[in-house]
Amino acid sequence: MATKKAGMSADHKEALAKGRVEGRTVRAYLEALESARPKRGRKRTKDSIQRRLDRIEGELATADKLKELQLRQERLDLSQELENMDSGIQLSDLEEEFVKVAQDYAERKGISYVAFRDSGVPASVLKRAGIARTA
Repeated sequence: MATKKAGMSADHKEALAKGRVEGRTVRAYLEALESARPKRGRKRTKDSIQRRLDRIEGELATADKLKELQLRQERLDLSQELENMDSGIQLSDLEEEFVKVAQDYAERKGISYVAFRDSGVPASVLKRAGIARTA
């Protein structure tokens, strides 16, 4: 005799959906922190990126196949960087969303204050999120 599987309850479905939203929010904030981290060397501007893209176009005409491949990759990377500069996603917006969900997420997943700090989350943000040093 086959047993019938019980479906998920509405509460269970809601909890799963909440967990997915919280996970995406935390991931987006951590990725934004990583990409906003200051890099070594001179900071690039939109103008400097565009100038390099223009030079790449000229270099492609005379490049051997290996150099051409490298230039095409650099062009893709610079185009993506330029697009990210124009995307308008503000770290502060992601931070506010993070603050709303971080405590529940951390408790459910067993993520400590120290782990968040090691991932680059500022102490002031964790305080606003209600995540204590002892957590």
